[in-house]
Amino acid sequence: MFSNILIWFVIVPVLMMAGLACCSNSNMKAIRGVMVAGSVVLLAMSIWLVVDFLGLRAAGDTSEMLFQGSWMWYAPLNIHLAVGVDGISVLMLLLSSIIVFAGSFASWKINPLPKNFFLWFCLLSTGVFGFFISIDMFTMFMFYEVALIPMYLLIGVWGTGRKEYAAMKLTLMLMGGSAFLMLGLLGIYWHGTPEGGVHTWNILEISHNASIDPSWQTLLFCFTFVGFGVLGAMFPFHTWSPVGHACAPTAVSMLHAGVLMKLGGYGCFRIAIFLLPAAAQELSWIFIIMTGISVVYGAFCACVQNDLKYINAYSSVSHCGMVLFAILMLNETAMTGGILQMLSHGLMTALFFALIGMIYGRTHTRDIREMGGMMQIMPYLGVCYMIAGFASLGLPGLSGFVAEMTIFFGSFEHSDLFYRIFVILACSSIVTTAVYILRVVGKVIMGPVYNEHHRELTDAEWWERLATVTLIVCLAGIGFFPNWLNETIRTSFMPIIDALNSVF
Repeated sequence: MFSNILIWFVIVPVLMMAGLACCSNSNMKAIRGVMVAGSVVLLAMSIWLVVDFLGLRAAGDTSEMLFQGSWMWYAPLNIHLAVGVDGISVLMLLLSSIIVFAGSFASWKINPLPKNFFLWFCLLSTGVFGFFISIDMFTMFMFYEVALIPMYLLIGVWGTGRKEYAAMKLTLMLMGGSAFLMLGLLGIYWHGTPEGGVHTWNILEISHNASIDPSWQTLLFCFTFVGFGVLGAMFPFHTWSPVGHACAPTAVSMLHAGVLMKLGGYGCFRIAIFLLPAAAQELSWIFIIMTGISVVYGAFCACVQNDLKYINAYSSVSHCGMVLFAILMLNETAMTGGILQMLSHGLMTALFFALIGMIYGRTHTRDIREMGGMMQIMPYLGVCYMIAGFASLGLPGLSGFVAEMTIFFGSFEHSDLFYRIFVILACSSIVTTAVYILRVVGKVIMGPVYNEHHRELTDAEWWERLATVTLIVCLAGIGFFPNWLNETIRTSFMPIIDALNSVF
């Protein structure tokens, strides 16, 4: 087991928790040392994994999943700790490790109870990494729950504003989504086994050996897509997201919006569409309406907000809606764009929330009506915010342009007029995004200084610069060098495309 590198993506955060448990809350040097060491190891492992994965693919290994391992966990229900990754999983692990690394530095001066904060933060990371490496549905669901549970305390204790309300609303709504998801997974487990076969939770075994009855697929698709869609902030189940993001501490907002919401999109195509292709073909139009509303509604709501976090939170509803929208187009180009959007939005929104946290820590306000002239006062943070904004509105050379253009081109490949109308409506979000980004940049970053006391504020410290530079380099890297990502993602989508084509 321990020779499989994927297992170490779960072990390392657990070791970080053990190291933190040995520290006292007053020993910030030791706490930071554990977090930096652990996050560097995770980042190094993910980079090594990507390089090794690409090397194996280049050498001709066409296996559906690489680095596979399976160990019996609970024999009566045939539950295994089964792991494996394709190109999409590898990129999600890389994204997660980058944001954990950046989030550790963004929370350099977290108070109170820094040890307890980072313990829950590491548990959240454990769930995220475990989810992306799992190919057993039960194990995947378990890690999904592990990733959700810490959010209640991280927001309720270390958050701001209406933090108790936000923590409770987020937890209840996501647990409601989990109930739908569990029903869907149980249905796939019972009906996804050929007659006379052994029931299995393994995604690959179900896809290879089973053909779930179309009537059951319809019901199970609704359960699984809605279950994962709640976490992906799909309309009308998105209401937990803005208040949750707005009240969460900086690093939690980064990991939550940057990675945790991606569990929803990842689960939708890995389970709902891959294992239930007939229902995906039949019902995609219903969910296209819901995700199309998310894209447009989130962008318009962001335009009327005055709180920086709420602006970015509603922006996340729009961008995550675009991920699900692209996946539901059920063609290779659009779904590739959806995964690129997951990567782009993860980095972009993590950068936004990091910068908002840094600005709030100095000005003690997030109200754009009370701020101005940040470029004069904090030029480094001002430039970083502009870069994040330009990535969000799709400036060529940054990740947002690559992702959104791939989505819209791929989505318009769908020959049905109904789908094309919704693609045109979704495209309107580009203009709306430009409105709220330029509004904030013009007023907060480039405008006059409204509060003279702000002139005494300092610019970013070294740890803040390290966190932001890491994210900006990645945003530019995707924008300038998207080809290897495209090929990695496209290859991984082939089994899903084949499953969809087999329906006709």
